[in-house]
Amino acid sequence: MSEPVEGPWLDGDAGRLVRPYTVSDGRTQPSAHFDLLTLVMATGNRPNSYLGPDHSHVLGLCGGPLSVAEIAAHIRQPAVVTKVLLSDLVDCGAITARAPGRAPLGQDPTDRDLLEAVLDGLRKRL
Repeated sequence: MSEPVEGPWLDGDAGRLVRPYTVSDGRTQPSAHFDLLTLVMATGNRPNSYLGPDHSHVLGLCGGPLSVAEIAAHIRQPAVVTKVLLSDLVDCGAITARAPGRAPLGQDPTDRDLLEAVLDGLRKRL
């Protein structure tokens, strides 16, 4: 067996040694609402009890505002598992979550010319 690639939970040949839903104790429903764009940030409060290495890893990433999607990518877990971990951290007061701010829209958010320009740009890239 080769040396771990990125810590004790990964193996170069076998991949991740802990299955995703083991990380969340089999839970698939977070106790708090998150979407992929929800921004989370550490409060500076430490959890009263030890939650686990994945919770610690997530908390370490939350020094500045980071989206749920970004955190899921960093920890290489499905979004639903990431949301369960984040909800545990919200429940113990270690992080806060908020919806991202809305960008100011022009007078008509469904401006046909703008939408066609975006579509044309996407078609050129594909």
